[in-house]
Amino acid sequence: MQRVACLVSYDGTNFSGYQVQPRKRTVQLELERALTKLHKGQEIKVISSGRTDAGVHAIGQVIHFDTSLHIPLERWPNAFNACLPNDIHIHEVRSVDPQFHARFDTEGKEYRYRLLLKKQGDVFRRHYTHTIERDISMERMKCAAQYLVGKHDFSSFCAANTDVTDKVREVTAIELWKDRDEIIFSFKGNGFLYNMVRIMVGTLLEVGYGKLECDDVAQILAARDRMKASKTAPAQGLYLWKVEYPNPVFHI
Repeated sequence: MQRVACLVSYDGTNFSGYQVQPRKRTVQLELERALTKLHKGQEIKVISSGRTDAGVHAIGQVIHFDTSLHIPLERWPNAFNACLPNDIHIHEVRSVDPQFHARFDTEGKEYRYRLLLKKQGDVFRRHYTHTIERDISMERMKCAAQYLVGKHDFSSFCAANTDVTDKVREVTAIELWKDRDEIIFSFKGNGFLYNMVRIMVGTLLEVGYGKLECDDVAQILAARDRMKASKTAPAQGLYLWKVEYPNPVFHI
């Protein structure tokens, strides 16, 4: 048996999230269905670096699985992609240590969020950006974002229905920049809670609109109360951009 890791991208538009769910189309389901086909009916389970929600996309998701097939590594992407739907793509396949674990070995992740500044919207980007139709201040959002950098209890920025008890995470960097008619948010950290990035974006947008002051974010963080933060930003603007490991597996 050989353990392999894959660098995976997917368009989350038509998926009910990453994780297998009864009677729903998910990324994990399609990956495992393709591998079962490649393995002539043998069920193969995949482990990912983490889940993504319905409508959320991935540029640099990482998965691993064990295989008995003797396919040269350079041929794996073509073989795998031939069995996958066109909204999932395998970029690279690497042989890894038998102890490698795509989830438990993660050292950090980067998520990006795309905000479209277009009053009439864009029919071709409606599934890949969150459109806003009003003026917004990047400088105010940059100021507020710095209150979120560091090691904190992010209870205020976590979905209320989560069963996770330890909500301390470290956000190592938050950056914002403009790319033509879009604002891009980048969030880097050692781990993220359920809906954490989208709630942070939703709160920063309220600062950008002038509904909240920059230092209000510090008070929201300190409250440890989901009701104090703003609405969760829509899923379609969010991308799992990159997953970091102590020994780099892929370079993107």
